Amino acid sequence: MNCTNCYSPNNETKACPVKSQPIFISVLISLFLLLGFFLNIFSMWVFKYRTPEWKSGTVLQFHLAISDLTFCPLAPFLAVYFAMGDWPFGRDMCRLKIVLMIVHFYGNIFFLTLISIHRYISVVYHSQESRMKQKDFVKKLCIGVWAVVLIKGVVCSLLLDVSTVEKHTLCLSIHQEQYMKVYFFANFILLLPGFLIPFTISLVCYSRLARSMSGINICHQKGKLMKSKSCKMVAVCLLIFGLCFTPINVIRTVVVVVKKFYPENCRLLLHVETSYYVSWILSSANCCLDPLIYCFASQKFMGAFRSSLRKIGVRFQTIREDMENESAVSTHVVPTPRTI
Repeated sequence: MNCTNCYSPNNETKACPVKSQPIFISVLISLFLLLGFFLNIFSMWVFKYRTPEWKSGTVLQFHLAISDLTFCPLAPFLAVYFAMGDWPFGRDMCRLKIVLMIVHFYGNIFFLTLISIHRYISVVYHSQESRMKQKDFVKKLCIGVWAVVLIKGVVCSLLLDVSTVEKHTLCLSIHQEQYMKVYFFANFILLLPGFLIPFTISLVCYSRLARSMSGINICHQKGKLMKSKSCKMVAVCLLIFGLCFTPINVIRTVVVVVKKFYPENCRLLLHVETSYYVSWILSSANCCLDPLIYCFASQKFMGAFRSSLRKIGVRFQTIREDMENESAVSTHVVPTPRTI
């Protein structure tokens, strides 16, 4: 459509046409989710069968992996929907899609935030007692997170439904005019407690963690390894927040604002809609990045992960050297007191 503003003959605003998205969006989302599926299945196997002693941090990481897996089965449905611009799977699958998406996105954000808090407390207050270090308390927190995100998903699925626009069956689309008020208000209701507050908490935790790491004595190998592991974990968590979750929340907000206040500007709406679906590619990449957190957060997980790779025939010289270094550190190095 070449016009910028679309009007009907009687000078009333006309709905912008529904268009399928570029095929690369479907392909990349499918690839990321497929890779994330295998990585998280393998991670859960390592947690379940190769990590005999679970701590509070292990519980959080395991639930983060479950959160990732809730999104992965949607890959073929999303690929077809984006490529065709049509939802052929019916009302029930549309509602299931809405529930799983909200459970994944916000469950992921909440668990990442809890991991940030846990890491901060474990490093900065390592010698003090805290409920975040208690496995039973963390389990209750995880149950609370699942309850909150499931309630959000179910409520949204009940408020939204499939609809037909220009012979296209749509599910969770800005072209569904009858649901625009719901989309607009739901976006801002979810944005503050679902992204802005958790992101702010994570930034505060990691900034204070970075400040405390400056006091770690790196003259000894154990201090150097601790600082390196914490820096890598901070980098991965902030990368996931910044790359995977910030774009989709920001662009979704722009989309609903444009649709509400500039509904006749079809060209602008098409651009922001395409940008929104491109941000889905970035958000789906978090399923592949989250397993890095498990490696950096837990030396036991890394050891179990490497041991599992050896059992299936994957051997690297660097892996052997790292294992020897870690063994030497844990056996012969006495930690140096840190100044926090």
